Amino acid sequence: MKTRKLFQQNVYLKSVTATVLSVNCDSNNTLVTLDQTVFFPEGGGQSGDRGTLTKGGTVFPVVDTQENDAEEILHIISGRTEKLRPGDTVEATLDWPHRFDNMQRHCSEHILSGAVYRLFGGANKGFHMGEDSITIDISFNGDSSSGTYEKMTWEMAEAAETEANRVIWHDLPVSVDRFDTRGEAEKFPLRKALAFDEDISIVTIGSRDNPADCVACCGTHPARSGAVGLIKIYKIEPNKGMSRIYFEAGQRALAHYQNQFNTLYELGNRMSAGYDDLLRKYDAQAAKNQQLHDRLSAFRTRILNAEQQRLTAEMRPGLISRYDDLSVDDLFNLGKKIGPVCQGVIALVHEPSHTAILLSGEKHCGNLVKTTAPQFSGKGGGNGTSARAFFPDKEHLEAFLNAVLA
Repeated sequence: MKTRKLFQQNVYLKSVTATVLSVNCDSNNTLVTLDQTVFFPEGGGQSGDRGTLTKGGTVFPVVDTQENDAEEILHIISGRTEKLRPGDTVEATLDWPHRFDNMQRHCSEHILSGAVYRLFGGANKGFHMGEDSITIDISFNGDSSSGTYEKMTWEMAEAAETEANRVIWHDLPVSVDRFDTRGEAEKFPLRKALAFDEDISIVTIGSRDNPADCVACCGTHPARSGAVGLIKIYKIEPNKGMSRIYFEAGQRALAHYQNQFNTLYELGNRMSAGYDDLLRKYDAQAAKNQQLHDRLSAFRTRILNAEQQRLTAEMRPGLISRYDDLSVDDLFNLGKKIGPVCQGVIALVHEPSHTAILLSGEKHCGNLVKTTAPQFSGKGGGNGTSARAFFPDKEHLEAFLNAVLA
């Protein structure tokens, strides 16, 4: 038996008294169908509603909503329960913040897609409402009316964002018309050709004569565009020959903006900069950091050259040279410099990380590490002339050195 979909008549209806038609269990969940419901099932890029079914004083959390091929809406309760039976009367109540969040986000996709289409002729070929952002994939090929654009630029994205928010500011009506066949539906100024022939819902934002957007959609949307609140684009990137736009809407867009602004505000405080001169001070600091990096690199080169000379003069089998102010990479570079003059096996030790660099022109360093390091809880590897071994503590490192350099 088909479930009566009350959300198609009133998306703001938050609860309803309903009769249980069926109760079925799978390995993890209980699936309940009702004669009528306010719960929207997952579809059209929008997640299913959440909420509760209440019988007497017992509350059953609904974690998801789906629709099966028989057009029955399945209210999914986590876990198995035998406390609900066909014929029971329940109160079906939405998690309204979750529903309204979906309404804001879904309607924002219509508004932004319509703006991109009107301004640049870009066609929305993919839509996803993720946990971190909404994405739409814009194509300028094939069914696009654009003969000028090949991809979205950031300047185009900003223009579309401004136009989309202008639609929100105008607080346009959002209307839904339902049709049994496509003939009447195709009389609307659709942004995208219909993909099905029956049970068609057309969502129009603004007037039907000159809409901000008009497209087939089964999702839930607010009654007016102003309820979307805000649309903010975060980034654009290429994706399979299209341009993927990442954005958010409503409460999520505001929260994202507040987080980014707080970061910007704190960065300004740390750099003693206002908004107008933050980039200038950042660039100045970056230039100063580059100068320091160049000076440090020059000093490092001088130190490594001096160490090369010292080790060459002191070279002998079993030599150990210990360091705490050079990095492991520095020791690798030093090893390359002194490798040709090595006698027997020597070690360069990075004490902070309990790491030894073995060097030799006579024994296979990689094999030494492979066979000996595990005996002292060590790991590592390398080739014939150099290898690295690292250990959990100084004691294991020293035991390894005694074993391979004895």
